[in-house]
Amino acid sequence: MLKLALILCLAAGLLFGVEAKKKRRRLPASRTAAHAVVKNTKTAVKQGKVSTARRRMSPRRRVYSPWSEPTYADSTLGDNVDGEDLEVRQAAVAALGPFNGSVVVVDPATGRILTMVNQKLALSAGFQPCSTIKVPVAFAALSEGLIDRRSPVRLYGRTRMDLTQALAKSNNAYFANLGIKLGYERVAHYARLFGLGETAGLNIPGEQPGRFPSAPPKNGGVGMLTSFGEEISLTPLQLAGIMTAIANGGTLYYLQYPRSEQEVANFVPRVKRQLDIAQFIPEVIPGMQGAVEFGTARRAYDPEDPIFGKTGTCSQNRTHLGWFGSFNDTGRRKLVVVVLLTGGKPAIGPMAAGIAGEVYKRLAQRNFFAGNREITPNSLVSTQVCCGQ
Repeated sequence: MLKLALILCLAAGLLFGVEAKKKRRRLPASRTAAHAVVKNTKTAVKQGKVSTARRRMSPRRRVYSPWSEPTYADSTLGDNVDGEDLEVRQAAVAALGPFNGSVVVVDPATGRILTMVNQKLALSAGFQPCSTIKVPVAFAALSEGLIDRRSPVRLYGRTRMDLTQALAKSNNAYFANLGIKLGYERVAHYARLFGLGETAGLNIPGEQPGRFPSAPPKNGGVGMLTSFGEEISLTPLQLAGIMTAIANGGTLYYLQYPRSEQEVANFVPRVKRQLDIAQFIPEVIPGMQGAVEFGTARRAYDPEDPIFGKTGTCSQNRTHLGWFGSFNDTGRRKLVVVVLLTGGKPAIGPMAAGIAGEVYKRLAQRNFFAGNREITPNSLVSTQVCCGQ
């Protein structure tokens, strides 16, 4: 009897185990459907067959850009290049590459514009000059006897800096201090002498005069004016005019833009005014050279081609700006190269300096600076097909 009872118990246990397995296998209809949906969806995603309706159910992540201008664009679009110097144009376009910006190259001995890449931007109403304003401010302070090149200016605490270091490193506190000592009226006087607030060119169609404020800026006063260029609108042509005057010893030419071979052959330089800055240029040059050798413009450095310049980086109305105004001192010819970049974060002064440095480098490789060249039809851009890209 005991054996029979044990056999019956084992049989019952086996039967119960089989039924339990069957129950585990039988999922509820709702769970079965859910598993099928998940499985089918995974398969569809892998095969790229998810329906549009199902995609819309998934929330999309929106990418917000704080900048209103593109960093990259075809900057040659719409340019009329008749009359430009072919060799200079090619070097400038190649150096600018895909960036959204403008390159203006001027002969400082005559005021002739050799090329103007992105004419729409170069002839616009202008942009905040950022730290490039520090160059005319330096001349103002030197002219007024507030500093000399080696005068240490107290910034804060025990920190002091001289003009060469301040220009090379683009120190804002130094130039804000100079602006406060100069006062708005004297700053405005020298700024207008250098051509701010007026057109730089002579009868260049479409050129605008930029802007210089009629009173100290509400944001930061004259200190912000002389360190960041607050409320100033500067054009690439105006910055080219300033650099031209420094490069040639003080002559502020009207920039002229001949548009044909005949206009180039009949070109006559026109002087706007003579600036009394010759004695102060040696005081400013070391800071502009220092910017390239160890400061904010190091990307332009070339040990075989001395370059003097000033960078500028800031933002205006959701547009990031990168400036570089410069000139070189190589061989028998000098050039002024101004670069303005607009867009997002890559649009900065150091990047603009690198582009200008590439312009000089490309022209040096072609022996452009060896001497004066005669104007020939082959040295002119006669059609827009040649150098649009």
